[in-house]
Amino acid sequence: MTNRITESSSNHNDLEKKSTSELLIGINKEDKNVASAVEEIIPSITLFVDRCYDRMKDGGRLFYLGAGTSGRLGIVDASECPPTFGVDHGVVVGLIAGGDNAIRKAVEFAEDSTTQGWKDLQSHDITPNDTLIGIAASGTTPYVIGALEKAKEYGILTGGISCNPESPISKIADIPLTVVVGPEYVTGSTRMKSGTAQKLILNMISTSLMIKLGHVKGNRMVDMQLSNKKLVDRGTKMIQAETNLTYEEARKILTKHGSVRAAIKATNNK
Repeated sequence: MTNRITESSSNHNDLEKKSTSELLIGINKEDKNVASAVEEIIPSITLFVDRCYDRMKDGGRLFYLGAGTSGRLGIVDASECPPTFGVDHGVVVGLIAGGDNAIRKAVEFAEDSTTQGWKDLQSHDITPNDTLIGIAASGTTPYVIGALEKAKEYGILTGGISCNPESPISKIADIPLTVVVGPEYVTGSTRMKSGTAQKLILNMISTSLMIKLGHVKGNRMVDMQLSNKKLVDRGTKMIQAETNLTYEEARKILTKHGSVRAAIKATNNK
C-alpha cells in the first residue's frame, strides 16, 4: 500500500490550545519547507516542460486534471494564462471532477469515478499532440488515475503532480512530479503544504512554457490582455520603457494596437 505521507500525523499537537500567534508561527514554519521540496524536483519539472513545449510549439494544448483542491488549483492556473500571456482560452485547460459546479462547492464522490476523467478530456477532443498533467496530493485519486491510464494508451504525454512517493499516479505518469512536503500542520489537510507545492509547480510550468512560446519580452508580459485600467496603465509604462514616448502618447498607441507587443513594433517601425 502507498506510504501516504500526506495523511501522516502532524508534527504539531494540541492545536486548539495554542494562541493565534503560536498557530500562525507553526503554519509558517511548515510552509518554509515547501519551496525547498519543490527545488529538489526541478530536474523532473525541466524534463516535463521541455517535452511539453515540443508539443505546444506545434499547436498542442496543456490539460490540467484533478479533484477538489488539486482540480481548483489547475483551473486557476489555466484561467490566468489568457489574460497574462494573451493566449486563447483553449491553450491551457483546467478540468475538475464534478465539473464547474465543483469549483465552488464539493461534489460528493465525483473523484471516485475511474472513467469520468477521460470522458471530460474527450469532450475537449484531446489528441496525442496534447499534454496532460494529473494533479492529486495523495496520488491515489481514481478520477485522475483513470484519465492518465487512458491518455497513455492514446500516446498522450502525461505528467503527475503528487506528494506521496511511489503513489499510483507517480508510477503511471510518463514524468512524475512528486514533491514530498511531509505531514500537514492539520493532519491530512492537503490544501495546506501540498496545495502550496502544487501551486508553485503549476506556476513554474505555465510561466516557463509561455516564456518559451514567446509571450514574454525581456521580463514583460507583452501579450497580456488589457482587461482593466491597471493593466492598461502597466502596458503604457512598458511601452514608455521601450520607447521615447510620453505617457499619453504611449497610452494612445497601446489603445490603437491592442497589445504592448504590437504597439512597440508599430513605434519601432516608424
